[in-house]
Amino acid sequence: MARPRSFDPDHVLHAAERQFRTSGYNGTSVDDISTATGLGRGSLYAAFDGKHGVLLQAMTGYFARLAQGPRKMLAGPDEGALERLHAYLLRAVHGVPLAADVPPAPDRTAAACFAAKMALEIGASDPEVKRLANDCFSVVRTAVAECLRAAQRNGDIDPDTDPDDLAYLLLTLIRGTDVMGAAGHSPDRLTSIAESAFALLPRPRHH
Repeated sequence: MARPRSFDPDHVLHAAERQFRTSGYNGTSVDDISTATGLGRGSLYAAFDGKHGVLLQAMTGYFARLAQGPRKMLAGPDEGALERLHAYLLRAVHGVPLAADVPPAPDRTAAACFAAKMALEIGASDPEVKRLANDCFSVVRTAVAECLRAAQRNGDIDPDTDPDDLAYLLLTLIRGTDVMGAAGHSPDRLTSIAESAFALLPRPRHH
């Protein structure tokens, strides 16, 4: 049976992403994806080359979506860099926004980083998933590091601190809140973690 003309690849991939988030890669069958997306098995194989192909394209789409958020939130003039970083950390504890054409996440687990979820489940045995996950982590880390450099230029962060090292630390903390949130810790607790991380940022030593 041919695909209908109204076939929207992005919408299908967003629906598939949501299914993978909910039941994991190994817990999701082609039939599950078919039900979630409204596409028949034959159409899924023709358009995406099966379940693995759907996952890789969904992760690629997620990366494109993810790349916009941190850059937009963290880029700007040096004098506002520290405030932008603070706002970003506070927002990040609520997870990664889902695509505009899918319903809001029902719980904190569903808003966890899609790349991190797939990296934990199958990244060790799947080089393509591992590469895509690292691309997702890298785009966040790079945006955070650039914001930290701007804060250093403005005299708000210790100039002797390595912004790349600090960005890795903050990225690990942000992704770690996904785990804490999924484990049932309250939004207030997650916000407190973000505030603590911000308070611990190395400030200039004034003599």
